[in-house]
Amino acid sequence: MKKRALKDCILGAIDIGTNSIHMVVVKINAQIPSFSIIAKEKDTVRLGDRNFETGNLTEEAINRSLAALKRCKHLAQSLKVDQIIAVATSATREAPNGKDFLKQIETELGIVVDLISGPEEARRIYLGVLSGMDFGGKVHGMIDIGGGSTEIILGDNQEARFLSSTKIGAVSLTRDFIHSDPLSNQEYITLQCYVRGILERPVEEFKNALKLGEKPVLVGTSGTAETLALIHSSENQGVAPLKLNGYQISRQDIEKILHKLIGMNYAQRASLPAMSERRAEIIISGTIILLEAMKMLDIDCLTICERALREGVIVDWMLQNGYIEDRLSFQGEVRPRNIYKIAHKYQVDLNHADKIADFALNIFDSIKNQLHFWGDLEREYLWSATILHNSGLYISHSAHHKHSYYLIRNAELLGFSEIEIELIAQIARYHRKSKPKRKHETYANLSDSHRKMIKQLSAILRLAIALDRRQIRAIKTLECRYDHEYRQLHLHLTPRQPNDDCALELWNLDYKKPIFEQEYQVKVLTTLHK
Repeated sequence: MKKRALKDCILGAIDIGTNSIHMVVVKINAQIPSFSIIAKEKDTVRLGDRNFETGNLTEEAINRSLAALKRCKHLAQSLKVDQIIAVATSATREAPNGKDFLKQIETELGIVVDLISGPEEARRIYLGVLSGMDFGGKVHGMIDIGGGSTEIILGDNQEARFLSSTKIGAVSLTRDFIHSDPLSNQEYITLQCYVRGILERPVEEFKNALKLGEKPVLVGTSGTAETLALIHSSENQGVAPLKLNGYQISRQDIEKILHKLIGMNYAQRASLPAMSERRAEIIISGTIILLEAMKMLDIDCLTICERALREGVIVDWMLQNGYIEDRLSFQGEVRPRNIYKIAHKYQVDLNHADKIADFALNIFDSIKNQLHFWGDLEREYLWSATILHNSGLYISHSAHHKHSYYLIRNAELLGFSEIEIELIAQIARYHRKSKPKRKHETYANLSDSHRKMIKQLSAILRLAIALDRRQIRAIKTLECRYDHEYRQLHLHLTPRQPNDDCALELWNLDYKKPIFEQEYQVKVLTTLHK
């Protein structure tokens, strides 16, 4: 198969966080492959200032965010971006009205936002750091302190060994624990104890992922780490460094800066070089998280990386679109590896699932550009749903297609966005029993295009399942031929055993094919060759 020619392009990546909305605009060089940053935009919107009683995003925070996103879109358009990729994290994940907020963004601004899980956020942070630092074969720990969550990661230049996302952040801790200015000693002790308790589990798992004798370098990303580096350089060098990437600061110096900040009131903190007014409100909480993590990990030095989630979103896009194959080849396999991981977790019969997947992709490829016009992504969704369609048997045989939907929908499938997980779960959900219907709420909430895709791909899956009805790989080969003139799809089957009449498979095909025939407006004819 001839490889698709890749072109240089300009992308914008937006991170809708708890504290800020960030955008980075990059130019991708398809030949190297690499990307260079041509613009950045940041706005502190405090999306995490949620309603105390309901947990909802407030109208004020939503309006601030929409205004910031509008500015991002205008900047991106002025730079002639080919595509805007946007993700939302902690605050939107946890708010009951988070998905309504994302729909509002799409309706008012035309920006489609992927709601990503905590572990997926950590994975993309890892990719962002990997794109901006040479690991030199060494193992690296990473810590990203956001407004509502803290990601702790362990990886090398081959793989992310450990990914975690913990629900403590600089905004949420400040809101919940800091009520005096300057900070009182009692609040400081309470914060320390709380942070240590929350970090205990991810720190233990981080250490367990280390090999004997490994001493990781610790990389700090995002606002808290960068601000501390700027304060440190101002105090020790008198000027800000030309670049923060690679700047190092010791744990001892971070502790000195923390005690200095604790002794200051808000106005004094805000007057420090490189300290924005909004950062001055939350810097103490963020620094406590960082310092306690370093103590618990027994790491004495922090190295700053200016790349994080936004750049990781770009790298992930490059991986998914074939721009990166070699240096990050392992990461390119993250999606199928996680599908198999979930399949093992729910004891899926992979011998049976792989055979059905072969049939499903055979049918998909044979009728492509004739009966459907879906591409590589939809092909991947079909494969993923096929591998996991029987995962619901882990709970019960009765209504197991519905159980499969629930398990897939709630699995931590790294590499997939929320909408992609929903689509895979829906395709698996409709592999048996009733076809998709508008009265099914989760199906009805999807776009017209997504609903059509689910109907067509789940219909293919039904035929593929029938072809291995006895789960003994009775059908050796399948050849599909579409007769355009008579609108007939001919399935030519060859049994594995010459004396096998495959009666159960043929009967099941006749039982399953009406939904396929109705969806594609064709007649399915089957021939068994011996």
